[in-house]
Amino acid sequence: MIPISVCMISKNEEANIHKCLTPLKKLGFELIIADTGSTDRTKSLAAQYTEHLYEYKWDNDFSAARNFSISKASNDWILIVDFDEYLKETDIRNLISYINSHTREIGTVTRHSPCNLLSGQSSVMTEQVARLFNRKYTRYQGIIHEQALPIDGSLPFYLPVAISFFHHGYEEAENLTLKAGRNLELLFTALDASPNDPYLLYQTGKCYQILKDYPAACKYFDAGLSCNINPSHAYVQDMIEAYGYCLLEMKEYETALGLSNVYDLFASCTDFIFLMGLIYMNNALFEQAIVEFQKAASMNPGKTEGINSYMPNYNIGVIYECTGHISEAIRYYRKCQSYSPALNRLTTLSKHSDMQ
Repeated sequence: MIPISVCMISKNEEANIHKCLTPLKKLGFELIIADTGSTDRTKSLAAQYTEHLYEYKWDNDFSAARNFSISKASNDWILIVDFDEYLKETDIRNLISYINSHTREIGTVTRHSPCNLLSGQSSVMTEQVARLFNRKYTRYQGIIHEQALPIDGSLPFYLPVAISFFHHGYEEAENLTLKAGRNLELLFTALDASPNDPYLLYQTGKCYQILKDYPAACKYFDAGLSCNINPSHAYVQDMIEAYGYCLLEMKEYETALGLSNVYDLFASCTDFIFLMGLIYMNNALFEQAIVEFQKAASMNPGKTEGINSYMPNYNIGVIYECTGHISEAIRYYRKCQSYSPALNRLTTLSKHSDMQ
């Protein structure tokens, strides 16, 4: 048996039980589940996979629930999994090697989440999430959007591990909206105690973004970005990008241009470069937009699938089509290969050409 305990908290997860627990059980992980008050079949279904099923009285504190589940584990090495995450791939040898050589580091797993960008364009976001650690040195902190942090107060050191999950939590709009509303209450409580915490301000802005209250989202993103922050942190990079997308959704195109003032801080982020292309494009600064899209297409993959390939090429095609450079538009649409919006434009342009 792998000396790792998978620790989870649950509430009304019957729809996810089998897809989530089956691959974890097959690999021999110990499964620890702390149920916070399910009223469906979650507990009876989970009992088919593990005898380590515990009741936890919900007290509006995610870290407390996480730490309770961790306290019930037989192993010191803990892997945190949510029920809307399904194991895709793992390298057991790599995993064993990691826990034998990185006692104090916190391992990050890869999570793939379907998502929607501006104007409903769908894609897949890939992110690294801190989930694997030794409980002797790490525990959860924060009542909402809890973080795994060193017990001794030192700065965390993260290393990627060879585990990946498919996360479907961003697909279900209704559930996502309900969670955002619930999370806001906890975030406001946390902000009362730490009003200038940039991470809490960021997470509050993200909730409002989910609720499509873009002015409120921008308010909190602006406050978070005004704090003393480190541009290299993943949440800071996501905050600047989310801020830009909210401004575009509000059609505050000139205001969005202000992000060019922090260009140098985020110039290595493919997703940010693509966003700047969109900002220039919406301000009718087409030459600058093409430059940014071409730059994005030449960079390493970002968090969002296609952000360095078919997405910038598609937008370059749109610019050329709108400015009457049809042959160039077709060339860039063809670079998008199977991307359906590009295929639709090629079909339309082909029909238009046939009619002439």
